Amino acid sequence: MTDSAKRALLKFTALGAIAASAALVGCGKTEEPAPAAAPAAEPAPAPKPEPLKIAFAYIGPVGDGGWTFAHDNARKALEKEFGDKIATSYVENVPEAADAERVIRDMVAQGNKLIFGTTFGYMESMLKVAQDHPEVKFEHATGYKQAENMRTYDSRTYEGAYMAGVIAGGMTKTNTLGVVGSVPIPEVLRNLNSFTLGAQSVNPKIKTRVVWVNAWFDTAKETEAAQSLINQGADVLFQNTDSSAVLQTAGKNNKMAFGWDSDMTAYSPEAHLASAVINWTPYYTQAVNEALDGSWKGGGHVWLGVKDGAIDLVSISDKVPAELKEKAEQVKAGLKDGSFVIWKGPIRNQAGKEVLKKDEVASDDFLRGIDFYVKGVEGKVPSAK
Repeated sequence: MTDSAKRALLKFTALGAIAASAALVGCGKTEEPAPAAAPAAEPAPAPKPEPLKIAFAYIGPVGDGGWTFAHDNARKALEKEFGDKIATSYVENVPEAADAERVIRDMVAQGNKLIFGTTFGYMESMLKVAQDHPEVKFEHATGYKQAENMRTYDSRTYEGAYMAGVIAGGMTKTNTLGVVGSVPIPEVLRNLNSFTLGAQSVNPKIKTRVVWVNAWFDTAKETEAAQSLINQGADVLFQNTDSSAVLQTAGKNNKMAFGWDSDMTAYSPEAHLASAVINWTPYYTQAVNEALDGSWKGGGHVWLGVKDGAIDLVSISDKVPAELKEKAEQVKAGLKDGSFVIWKGPIRNQAGKEVLKKDEVASDDFLRGIDFYVKGVEGKVPSAK
């Protein structure tokens, strides 16, 4: 073999060895791991439930110091209790007329699913709107007409009136009490009669005079009525109206009076004997709980009193003798545990006719239909407007 041939063979062999070596390296190469899969995305949190929208229609201003003030305090208590589960709103100074229907329809249009109408005169308007909107729940204060999606509720304000009467009967020097009445419907007649019965329980000589203003909140008319009663000899005043005007008028005349619906002590401390107050929070809390958990039912009536924490007599003045305070506290305790009943016979009307026989206890139907004065109330019952 020539040198040239040997060199060619060696070159070929060397190239083959290099190729074989490369092939072996390629066969033994470790594959790089595949990229790790991206972690699964966390599931999106469930959307937060929309709050239950609740609206209140008020007959007067929230600052009336009485009826509407008490309702609005309960609304605020709901916000504190339920937090972001609810969203509340209100419209104040809603008249008991066609405007009430317009306001209530607007509340529905704004998405409210629970609507409270807080005065007797909204009854027909609420009933009409309720029939048009079965998907909305309606609550009407002090009324008597219901529907499948509308119920009525009330407080036994006559219990507070009776306890105030006990104190009034022991504090008067003229034996003449004065009452400023709003509208002559059973609710108001029941209250002024109960006030009189309470006073007569400690002083049988009591007589009660009434001036009607045909309005729930009208400070000018309330002031005029209170002054008229004072001019007629009344030295202790009571009211079934919504402002503090009666109490303030009593103070200006060195007479005595009571707060009504809310604690009115601050308006005239020198004249204030006590305040018969309403706490709407227990009922409003119950209604909202039922609306939230699906147990709310329309068509019924709920009536809460002292035993339910809805009615009380508070801030009794130091001017009231201890024995009279004790008498009022005994009545309150009896109402709370059921051992005392206000409307229990014998009770006679103004004309002397027995409306409840001896030991007969008035039913709720009887109480809701009172259209007379009890014996001791002067004047004639006017027709309700």
